[in-house]
Amino acid sequence: MNPFSQLGIRHDIVNAITDLGFENPTPIQEQSIPVLLTGSNDFVGLAQTGTGKTAAFGLPLLELLDFEENHPQALILCPTRELCLQITNDLKNYSKNMTNVNVVAVYGGANISDQLRQIKRGVQIVVATPGRMLDIINRKAINFSEVQFVVLDEADEMLNMGFQEDIDSILSTTPDDKKTWLFSATMPTEVRRIAKKYMTDPFELTMGEKNTGNVNIEHEYYTVRARDKYAAFKRIDFNPEIFGIVFCRTKIETQEIAESLIKDGYNADALHGDLSQQQRDKVMKRYRERSLQLLIATDVAARGIDVNDVTHVINYSLPDEIENYTHRSGRTARAGKTGVSIAIINAKELGKIRQIERVIGKKFVKAEIPNGFDVCEKQLFAIVHKVHNVTVNEQQIEQYLPRIMDEFKDLTKEDIIKRFASIEFNSFLDYYKNAPDLNAPIDDRSLRSDSGDRGAPRAAGNSDYTRLFINLGSVDEFNRGDLLGYICNTAKISGRTVGKIDVKGVYSFFEVPKGDVEKVFTEFKDAEFKGRPVRIEVSGEGTSDNRSGGGERSGNRRREGGYSGGGERKEGGFRREGGGSRERTGGSASGGGFRDFSGKRREDRNSGSSTGGERRRKF
Repeated sequence: MNPFSQLGIRHDIVNAITDLGFENPTPIQEQSIPVLLTGSNDFVGLAQTGTGKTAAFGLPLLELLDFEENHPQALILCPTRELCLQITNDLKNYSKNMTNVNVVAVYGGANISDQLRQIKRGVQIVVATPGRMLDIINRKAINFSEVQFVVLDEADEMLNMGFQEDIDSILSTTPDDKKTWLFSATMPTEVRRIAKKYMTDPFELTMGEKNTGNVNIEHEYYTVRARDKYAAFKRIDFNPEIFGIVFCRTKIETQEIAESLIKDGYNADALHGDLSQQQRDKVMKRYRERSLQLLIATDVAARGIDVNDVTHVINYSLPDEIENYTHRSGRTARAGKTGVSIAIINAKELGKIRQIERVIGKKFVKAEIPNGFDVCEKQLFAIVHKVHNVTVNEQQIEQYLPRIMDEFKDLTKEDIIKRFASIEFNSFLDYYKNAPDLNAPIDDRSLRSDSGDRGAPRAAGNSDYTRLFINLGSVDEFNRGDLLGYICNTAKISGRTVGKIDVKGVYSFFEVPKGDVEKVFTEFKDAEFKGRPVRIEVSGEGTSDNRSGGGERSGNRRREGGYSGGGERKEGGFRREGGGSRERTGGSASGGGFRDFSGKRREDRNSGSSTGGERRRKF
């Protein structure tokens, strides 16, 4: 008997999930399903990503709802369209042996008219991102007065993305006697607050300690100089079979890293908020099919990605919010498998590594960046291993064997082996010839730093950067990442060049190379934000102590430090095979509730974005 039957799940659902490969419930499923099947409790479930939370709430919903009725009975809110589509597809798969089960996905970046038509035809379960759901509610196109269950999935991330007000508005349209089920990977105070607001004496289930990381993930960090960051990152050649996700802080950085990797011959592409749904689906299709080895993504864009067998998560830039590291690393080691999470840092970011260790309850291992010889050796034996294990199609190749044998008749077995190994090995030898040691030295001062990636002091006396004042701050709903994006989009400069960013209440400071100062002033000359002029000044020149908001004297140096964005583009010249065309199309962005810089939260943004071509680098 399938163990799911013993939890109280009926046979037609059990048969469906058995076909999907469900054999034994995960711990969160085993503990939560019997509780949720009663339908009498509010519920808080804390478990890491990849532990099976969708089935934990999805299977009980299918048991509890009346599918003879064609009105909304359950609402599932989640942060991104990727997760929205994933949950919807999972519920449809679980219910494939049932009749009259209607599940509708509601998310930004897709035609709202199609979604409205599906709702009008009748629906029992609505899976939605908050922004688009609120749009449909405001159109009075859906009635939640008979909703029995509300599920808040990835609640911590929805709050991190600024959806608190939207969630409040949506839940105000649902009955007071509904049951609320909240699932989250971490339990910050904001999630605790929402549980208190919407729940009555909830049943709480914590799998492992709160906010801890997956025990099957190994955590490593590499310490590099800022200028060597990209070059060190490319030493991932040391892992020939890598299938990973690379996290960057901003959309700009994501696109730049992806384009550089493609140029250097890697199977990589970017996933960020400026991609249309069609572009995003295309990238994810290639990644799931393993046509891509590396997916370069922002935190928001990667939410809800559930791809099997991800071997590595690489933090090209550490997240601003420490809790986001847990979400990032949770993309690997899913469903009980193992994985590696790597952070590429400068010496001043060691303090942030120590903070993350305290949150996840696990130590990082300091790893050495492989040298050129190590990479070449690893790649050589990867080639040998591939040749040894290749499947030979005897029937198809037989007709060519006489010509092949004739071609090799003057070569010994040893000669043939050497030549096959050298086909790829020579390119690695050339590429890593005289490759430098990229490991950065660490001194005692680095170990004492708790400042983080934008919180570490730039070396005193650095005259290459100019500190600028801008009359925008946290009251305008900017954090460091938002302000970085706004500056780069308005001034048309690369995120890699922007130095320290210090966000205050009604104003902020940021640093740019001296050569970019005039460009910044020119591009910001007529800039406005929410109808008021944006003012840029050189810090300490023409500024006063008594700005609105008070606080720090404009000429003072703050303690927080610089962002090192990528360093050198190349160590050498990779050989690219296949060519391929690059595609650039416009489109709308993800349904994750991005904020644009007019101050409004949006799920639909139109922007051009390069999706990358098919350029393969053979391993």
